[in-house]
Amino acid sequence: MGKYWGNLAKISGIVYFRLSPHEQKAFKGIISEGVPNLLRRFQGSVFRVAPFFMFTYLLMEWAKEKNREIHRKNPKDYENDT
Repeated sequence: MGKYWGNLAKISGIVYFRLSPHEQKAFKGIISEGVPNLLRRFQGSVFRVAPFFMFTYLLMEWAKEKNREIHRKNPKDYENDT
């Protein structure tokens, strides 16, 4: 084989900028400054995101109830059955 996973094909005209996963610091500062920053970011975005989630939840609940109502059998259709 001789080629590594990232170098299997040679593509010209496209430039890729990559950072090795070993060079990234995904959890940098999570313990020392993570909690206050996390709370600040949550408070900053919760009022932008929450209305959409609430609207979607209420719409889905309404649709489920409407579906149950539409597919319910009418008891008057079966009054004369034996």
